Amino acid sequence: MKVLAAMSGGVDSAVAAARAVEAGHEVVGVHLALSRMPGTLRTGSRGCCTVEDSNDAWRACDKLGIPYYVWDFSERFKEDVVDDFIAEYEAGRTPNPCMRCNERIKFAALLEKALALGFDAVCTGHYAKVIRDTEGNPELHRAADWAKDQSYVLGVLTGEQLEHCIFPLAETPSKAEVRAEAEARGLSVASKPDSHDICFIPDGDTRGWLAERIDMTKGEIVDATGAPLGEHEGAHAFTVGQRKGLKLGTPAADGKPRFVLEIRPKENKVIVGPEALLAVDELRGIRISWAGLPIADAAAGIEFDCMVQVRAHGDPVDARARVETQEDGSAVLVATLIEPMRGVAPGQTMVIYQGTRVLGQATIDSARSTAWDPSLVS
Repeated sequence: MKVLAAMSGGVDSAVAAARAVEAGHEVVGVHLALSRMPGTLRTGSRGCCTVEDSNDAWRACDKLGIPYYVWDFSERFKEDVVDDFIAEYEAGRTPNPCMRCNERIKFAALLEKALALGFDAVCTGHYAKVIRDTEGNPELHRAADWAKDQSYVLGVLTGEQLEHCIFPLAETPSKAEVRAEAEARGLSVASKPDSHDICFIPDGDTRGWLAERIDMTKGEIVDATGAPLGEHEGAHAFTVGQRKGLKLGTPAADGKPRFVLEIRPKENKVIVGPEALLAVDELRGIRISWAGLPIADAAAGIEFDCMVQVRAHGDPVDARARVETQEDGSAVLVATLIEPMRGVAPGQTMVIYQGTRVLGQATIDSARSTAWDPSLVS
């Protein structure tokens, strides 16, 4: 099989490519140049996809004896990930750019180009696995090592995309084993640290980065009843669950800290309250996609049991979910949580599971708590 190995410059993608070569596939390595922003060209940048990463990817391919290319996806990355990130914050949501990158760049755009060039599949270093059902349809499942499982960030993949995905690290019991294998294979990235932070904000200062791109105007900070407490420099700089940086002059009656409960960008208002009100028990999600064929109940609009996860390494919680069709014909995924979940922000992605299987995902449009009525704040 002709396989395109996506080479991030890290140890996982290098070992995944090595295993694809060992399996007898015709492998070609490619590194995606995603940003032309100056910060990502600097030594020590804390994200992924830097020039240093490109060099590490080239060295890995050279060691494996496979061709290596760099594809410039920077324009599409700006449009589909960076601009989307800004737009989501402007709408009062807290996006996950890595989810959007996986959805629109690392699989949609990359796979589209790979298939056009005659490749059969794309290979990546993600910790997840594809399993076939009794009729041969692909399903996305958690990896063997739950501590490193990345099925959450792949929840945006469709069944058609899963048909052309290879995840060689699926059954690997630990990251330590991957590093040991890389060392044994003589790959220079064996001890390279994992990437972190948002790649296009290399210094990690998300608030400062947004302030340069979104108009920040002063507005009110109010409590859960609508009573004014202070002033902010720009609602877009806040996120649900935030505690620090509120700079409230009036302490709470009980002396306990307050947290951001809701952001209303149209009103330029930030609502804060006690930690207890961060616990939500209903999530409503838009932009639904299914990782393979949807289960029969979901397709029929019948409520079904599942587990919901809202962070890459968060704990899944039991829930009942259903798909509702709105008056405009759009679909909304509604998940009622058996146990409330704390600090969920609109814009996050909820991925739903049954056992180890990823059923699909949706972007959270609202997160509700039955303990608080947002309409109290006019």
